[in-house]
Amino acid sequence: MEKFLAKFNHSQASSSTNGNPSSLIDDLNLDSLEADPGKRVPIAHYNNPRIKDEVRKHYIQKGPCQPQMDSYPPTKIGKRVRQFCKIWFEGPYSKWLEYSVEKYSVYCLCCYLFKDDFFHGSTSEFYTKTGFRSWNRALERFRKHVGDVNSIHNKCFNKMLDLSNHHQSIQVVIDKHSQKVKNEYRMSLEASIDVSRLLLQYGLPFRGHDESESSINQGFFLGLLRWHGDKHPDVGKVILENAPQNDTLTCPMIQKDIANACAKETLKAIIGDLNGDYFGILVDESKDISHKEQMALVLRFVNKNGEVVERFIGLVHVSDTSACSLKKAIYSLLSVHSLSPSKIRGQGYDGASNMKGEINGLKTLIMKDSPSAYYIHCFAHQLQLTLVAIAKKHLDVEDFFDHVSNVLNVVGGSFSVETYFVINKPKR
Repeated sequence: MEKFLAKFNHSQASSSTNGNPSSLIDDLNLDSLEADPGKRVPIAHYNNPRIKDEVRKHYIQKGPCQPQMDSYPPTKIGKRVRQFCKIWFEGPYSKWLEYSVEKYSVYCLCCYLFKDDFFHGSTSEFYTKTGFRSWNRALERFRKHVGDVNSIHNKCFNKMLDLSNHHQSIQVVIDKHSQKVKNEYRMSLEASIDVSRLLLQYGLPFRGHDESESSINQGFFLGLLRWHGDKHPDVGKVILENAPQNDTLTCPMIQKDIANACAKETLKAIIGDLNGDYFGILVDESKDISHKEQMALVLRFVNKNGEVVERFIGLVHVSDTSACSLKKAIYSLLSVHSLSPSKIRGQGYDGASNMKGEINGLKTLIMKDSPSAYYIHCFAHQLQLTLVAIAKKHLDVEDFFDHVSNVLNVVGGSFSVETYFVINKPKR
């Protein structure tokens, strides 16, 4: 059986693979590329497709190697001596015909660059590797090499023209398309952000009760976005129904992401305006519509312009309203924005015992960490408490506020009574 099988020499295979490490080239140095076609590395040895394209572009940009010499080395063919004619560089062969000074032969530039893309196997290598120098039949062989319209040479030549035309390059077309898609996406995103910022600035709701295409009132966000597109045709071409249906940037999740991003940028600007200086805190808590206790935190500080400002920085849910829980929530919110409790120089709360208690009140717990964080009772609550205390000791004051309350209830409870007062007010 062995006589019918050719033995495979593993040592030869490994040596042929490893003995020539440069057979597959992964690195590229354009300056080291040989200009002489007789000394060039075969294009197939460039293993990386990107590097292979760079080599092709380099040779196409330089053009065919056509050394201009007064006389070319002669070659004895039969009984006569022949040599290459410089005039052959002109005319129909000027764009691809090359001459090798090293091997005294001619080559075809386009076939060297692209022939492997169309044909693999044993074929004539005169114009790509070994070179041609049968000068007595040169023009005849040149025409035969070019062949008909569908010849390998013409296919290679057309590929060379396509690659030489930068604007027709596939990579350029893809890059242009990608850039166009990026610009349209950026324009669509900027439109959604602009509308969101306007709604956030005025505290308006984003969504509508019915956001279907047939709805006449889709809500502020979609309505303003459509209006924005109508006023700016360039924007209108890339938003809503004109945008890719999987990337309209109008879904509620996108709206929330934009709102959160705006909130982060706003807080970043507030913290930047504070600039690590001292500040006071104003805290109050209340139940929301879902009966969850929410704590609001406001910073009071002097900004870079020397103005006293108050800036809201957060609303957090607290499990209970004990002083320890509120202190923990405040410190946690301050740490998120890299603010130190030691910078607190004032506290403003209502008069509840968990806030102003002298032993375990919130103001006492914070002053233990920052002794200069003096507590000031909320002025609005002070006025209310003052009126309540006076009303308890002076019956006339109590009666006055009772009458005012009753009048407001009577007038505000009936539309006709309110209209009567509005009409007859100028007469009195």
